[in-house]
Amino acid sequence: MRTSNTQDRLTRTISRTALIIASVSAVALTAGCGGTGTDSGDGKTVTVYSADGVGSWYTTQFAEFEKQTGISVDLVEAGSGEVVNRVDKEQSNPQADVLVTLPPFIQKAKSAGLLQDSGVDTTAVAAADKDPEGKYVTLAGNYSSFIANPSVDTTHITWDDLLKPEYKGKLQYSTPGQAGDGTAVLILLQNLLGKQGALDYLGKLQANNVGPSSSTGKLQAKVDKGELVVANGDVQMNLANIKDKGSKFTLFFPAAADGKRSTVAVPYVMGMAKGAPHKPAAEKLMEFLLSADAQKTLPDAFAVPARTELRDAPATGTGPSAAATLKGVEIVNVDWNKVLRELDGDVAAYQQATGS
Repeated sequence: MRTSNTQDRLTRTISRTALIIASVSAVALTAGCGGTGTDSGDGKTVTVYSADGVGSWYTTQFAEFEKQTGISVDLVEAGSGEVVNRVDKEQSNPQADVLVTLPPFIQKAKSAGLLQDSGVDTTAVAAADKDPEGKYVTLAGNYSSFIANPSVDTTHITWDDLLKPEYKGKLQYSTPGQAGDGTAVLILLQNLLGKQGALDYLGKLQANNVGPSSSTGKLQAKVDKGELVVANGDVQMNLANIKDKGSKFTLFFPAAADGKRSTVAVPYVMGMAKGAPHKPAAEKLMEFLLSADAQKTLPDAFAVPARTELRDAPATGTGPSAAATLKGVEIVNVDWNKVLRELDGDVAAYQQATGS
């Protein structure tokens, strides 16, 4: 009996020790992984909430920024609308310093009072690519696209082709009003078909659509594995995924009835979050990301530099470039402020038309 009691006590002691070790490890991992929007309080961390897609570029640039300044960067990535909603929910206890998202969500953030003047010099960026009141500035140019599994011949694929029964349960696009790329799909179709025509089309497409998705980036792996055969995306994110992860999907732009292919610009746009806990350090990061040294690396990340003198800078690496991918594709001009003003109504009409 004494042996049994000793074993029981030993078992309880080991269990308690394991629990303590596990708890300490969990805390350490949470602190080390980032993504919480907090730091140790030493003022040496900047928190960035960003729409997903430019993660690999961030990795190299944030590492260089820390090397130069000693300031590390805590990155939180999610869908375009999701990061704005998170900043909004945290207003009583701000966590984000810098917000990067796609239009019209950056305009939404400004309208909701979630941004403040950064104090950063943006003279190298064209007036059309920044807020006249200084609340946000384009970080990198990008364009809406679609991707397909290699089993799909995208050579002459049209919008009408996507309505075919063969795509039922094998097609998905990110949700308008939640994801920037998904909103771009709605806006592009409005430009091509008119508002009612876009709703009619998306209502029909719903028969094939797997369901809602707040993040476009998450659809890439599904297309690569064949769980989906078609999804929406954007040029920068998709080309970077092919390079970094070896994805085999193909980029394409659905053609209209007349054979013309088109897209809309969906740039990554950057602003200083209202109540940024580390504003001076955040200013340094924003200035660094807009510097010529950082911007000239964007073509190799399949994006377009925001600085006017570098807009046509070539990529130095191998593989398809954003410019080559967009060859023969018309870029539709969009008034994103107008889009924002009408967005709530458009999203409500979209939800009614699709039953989502």
